[in-house]
Amino acid sequence: MSADAVTEGTAASTDVFLQKPLEDAVPIRVRDLRKSYGALEAVKGVSFAVRKGEIFGLIGPDGAGKSSIFQILGGVMQPSDGEASILGRTPRDARSMIGYLTQTFSLYQDLSVAENLRYVGELRLLSKEEIRERSAHYLRMFDMDRFADRLAGRLSGGMKQKLALACALIAEPKVLLLDEPTTGVDPVSRREFWDALIPLAARGMTILVATPYLDEAERCHRIALIHEGRIHATGTPAELRHSLGLERLEVRANDLARAEELLRKARGIEDVQRFGDRLDVLVRDVAQGERSVRETLKDLNVTELHLREPTLENAFVATLRELEGDVSLSPFPRARQTGMPKRNTTAISARSLSKRFGDFQAVKGVDLEVRYGEIYGLLGANGAGKTTTIKMLCGLLEPSGGTVTLAGERDLRSSSVRQRIGYMSQKFSLYDDLTIEENLDFFAGVYGVPRREREEKKRWVLSFSGLEGRERQLTGSLPGGWKQRVAFGASIMHEPEVLFLDEPTSGVDPLARRALWRMINDLADYGVAILVTTHYLEEAEQCNRLGLMVAGYMVAQGSPSDLKTAQRGTLIELITDEPQLAMKILRDEMERWRVSLFGDRLHVVVDEDEDTAIKKLADRLKRNGIDVVRAYREPFSLEDVFIQTVERARREGKVAPED
Repeated sequence: MSADAVTEGTAASTDVFLQKPLEDAVPIRVRDLRKSYGALEAVKGVSFAVRKGEIFGLIGPDGAGKSSIFQILGGVMQPSDGEASILGRTPRDARSMIGYLTQTFSLYQDLSVAENLRYVGELRLLSKEEIRERSAHYLRMFDMDRFADRLAGRLSGGMKQKLALACALIAEPKVLLLDEPTTGVDPVSRREFWDALIPLAARGMTILVATPYLDEAERCHRIALIHEGRIHATGTPAELRHSLGLERLEVRANDLARAEELLRKARGIEDVQRFGDRLDVLVRDVAQGERSVRETLKDLNVTELHLREPTLENAFVATLRELEGDVSLSPFPRARQTGMPKRNTTAISARSLSKRFGDFQAVKGVDLEVRYGEIYGLLGANGAGKTTTIKMLCGLLEPSGGTVTLAGERDLRSSSVRQRIGYMSQKFSLYDDLTIEENLDFFAGVYGVPRREREEKKRWVLSFSGLEGRERQLTGSLPGGWKQRVAFGASIMHEPEVLFLDEPTSGVDPLARRALWRMINDLADYGVAILVTTHYLEEAEQCNRLGLMVAGYMVAQGSPSDLKTAQRGTLIELITDEPQLAMKILRDEMERWRVSLFGDRLHVVVDEDEDTAIKKLADRLKRNGIDVVRAYREPFSLEDVFIQTVERARREGKVAPED
């Protein structure tokens, strides 16, 4: 197929492009693009095109070639072969019309918000008046105008991300390149970020985005799955979800670990993934799949079995498994086979825990309990107090008030407690200027791993991380996802009883994330108590219980299912002929958080029952000339729970300092 078509491998028509110059209708065109670094071919003949006003997602695992493509399109480096054009020009010649947001925010930490914008505007040769007007416009758009004088280094991750986007937009580019712009950013800020992209695309800006978050990919008009330098599937999120030819069953039963093990061997079962209080089971035939599940688990008491639509992550993982097989995990080489504390006894306990830094109270009377054999997820927006709480729970930070008991002891600094806990920090707990092997040797020594065990455990970490034979590579040269896997392996070499994981999968692709969570579940099955923080809410489903923090308060706790069931109101999904206009109309009449756009679908949270709500919404849109194609009730996701909980806490006056 010609590269003048929308995307290689799709059947999209090109008729629309004949009505106007090609560079205007298809601002981004890539044909047989290749990039080599010495003997390594990172991009292997990629072809795709992005329409004007489209949000196009480039989705793939670590090392797939995404960043190389972005750097070529951003005019940062030249391809080894093939063609790439932006608005009919080479990317280098089109740089004045491109906004480019890299994986690491290119902000000056010691300049204020306004100074960062002014500096970028001057680099782009804007007049003082243009800089002033555009800075004011984008700061208002992102609700940051009251922070114009704050130093960039004092902003939260979410606000830094919005400032970086404002800097990329100040030249008012026609094409916007976003290379994993929201990695490590909380769900509220991520939703606000995407809410800002939607009107930009509606006004004709062409947006190419890479993201490791599959819930974000749902918001793109189209996506392409790239693996090992080649594109393997392209289409709308709905097309890719249904291209599987599989159905998803949600199964709840006694002893999920045993149920997962049995179903992996059962006939008619294509895939099984364990979550906190359920299994996701993929089958080709629903009736046969249900029979197989009930027969296989007849001794484990199946309490619930529901048919659900496959997720985009299901499609992503299934495609990657077809390409490279499932990630096989060798058993962790445990030297200690006995001696774990009794399951379901308390491993971590906090009562009225608080922390004050000068006049600022970061944590406010938090109560929580984590049991041995349990995975407890601590969720919260940036600045909610999660990392401060973890540091107090594991003895790295002295509380201002309250009590903590860890592994049965109150003295958290004792050597006996230190040897029984593992900690993987939010900022990679590795030394970039040491090799992978040197890092593993260092942590093995710090944690007191006996020398006779070290070599075997180092080999396991390298195997788990997919880095066999690369132990002498500098850790700082690793992509973020690989570095996270090494850091996780280093944190468990000494076989801790209690494990703290602060955003362990930030920037990790779905296949590697799945392997890491299988290991986390194995540790919990063995009896390890695990406390984990994450911004990826589909991942939070894998926890047994969750705690939601807002501005230092613990505002909700329970299992993922309990938290979703406790939500007020009804979630309605709408498919309309003009989704962006429909979102604007509904948001003009409702609280903004209640309406969110996912590609061609609207999610609307209402207080009425399903039938009443659908009729009201359809009538409201009909009056504005918009037809509702389909409307139906959907179960709440954890993202919906998170957003509602934060908004409710804000209305109660529990607001973060930046708000």
